[in-house]
Amino acid sequence: MSGYPERDVFFVSNSVNELGGVTSWSHQMARLFTGRGHRVHVVGIAPAEVEQELGELPYRTKTLHSGRPPRPGRARRASMREQAARLTALFRAARPGAVVIVTQVWAMEWVELADTRSLTVIGMSHESYAYSKAAGRFRRVLKHYRDVDRLLTLTREDADLWIGEGLNNASYMPNPLPFMPDVPSPRTANVVVSMGRLHDQKGIDMLLDTWSEVAPHHPGWTLRIYGSGEDEELLKKQCTALGLDNSVEWMGSTGAVASALRGGSVFVQSSRGEGFPLALMEAMATGLPCVAFDCAPGVREIVRDGEDGLLAALGNTGELARRLGTLMSDKELRDRMGAAARANIQRYGTDEVVRRWEELFAFLER
Repeated sequence: MSGYPERDVFFVSNSVNELGGVTSWSHQMARLFTGRGHRVHVVGIAPAEVEQELGELPYRTKTLHSGRPPRPGRARRASMREQAARLTALFRAARPGAVVIVTQVWAMEWVELADTRSLTVIGMSHESYAYSKAAGRFRRVLKHYRDVDRLLTLTREDADLWIGEGLNNASYMPNPLPFMPDVPSPRTANVVVSMGRLHDQKGIDMLLDTWSEVAPHHPGWTLRIYGSGEDEELLKKQCTALGLDNSVEWMGSTGAVASALRGGSVFVQSSRGEGFPLALMEAMATGLPCVAFDCAPGVREIVRDGEDGLLAALGNTGELARRLGTLMSDKELRDRMGAAARANIQRYGTDEVVRRWEELFAFLER
């Protein structure tokens, strides 16, 4: 344990196994804390609508509601109080020094109904301040995270913006590197890889518009899209309408992320909003130079524009196309930026990030 006390650590999220980066982050951290001697509990408010496969877990999980909670009204309030009482029972069984990490603001509505006296409560926002404001979660963060012991964002820039809104408990904590493959991509295949949920936030529609500008100038190159989601049918229709079916491959979801990334030479991210995107980190760890929309402080902290990847203004598909074309046309540049990406991303190694968490727990316990 490197001198840090063992604790009960509760992760409370919307769902235990919903598809998305927050779930991946939660279970990565749960494994890391378990490996350091903490007793970890992962709690979901309701079952996931779209699940991800988690495999065997070395810690306990629990879902409070058996289905979606009732609609707002008296029945919902009664149901929430009932499930909050289950949370209270879990919290009361914890050892002294226990920490509750609420990964999504919706889940905080249940935690604040539970008895958290003598526990440290940390609320998190896994998206940028700007995207939170645009997505309508802004007022909920202001309301439900105002009195937690610490509000954690993913970047200093976002923390400063929340402090400007009066949340003086705001600070920041970056995501840890999901993995570091022993073997990087050789960057020899004429393949651009995209990886993410097929959902409006991830901007795959803008990526297809971008590819329609790139593909005619780069025959023999393929855009390989990994992911599934509610927009799949619409996106495939758009792909066909743009005449891209011969140069776009729809790969579906994959559990073999490193292998999928090693099959590409460039990674592209076209998101409308992000926090501290794991997919970019995974691609860089695999040695891929990244091209991305500069949609959040986390993106420009991860990618050093012109050194280990290239950024484009959010929504400017023409600029994103030119950035992609630059890397697709120049193998020497791809190799140089890919090697720099693999070296630079190691600053977010798991040991360093976990140490920062341990120090935060100790500070908040005082």
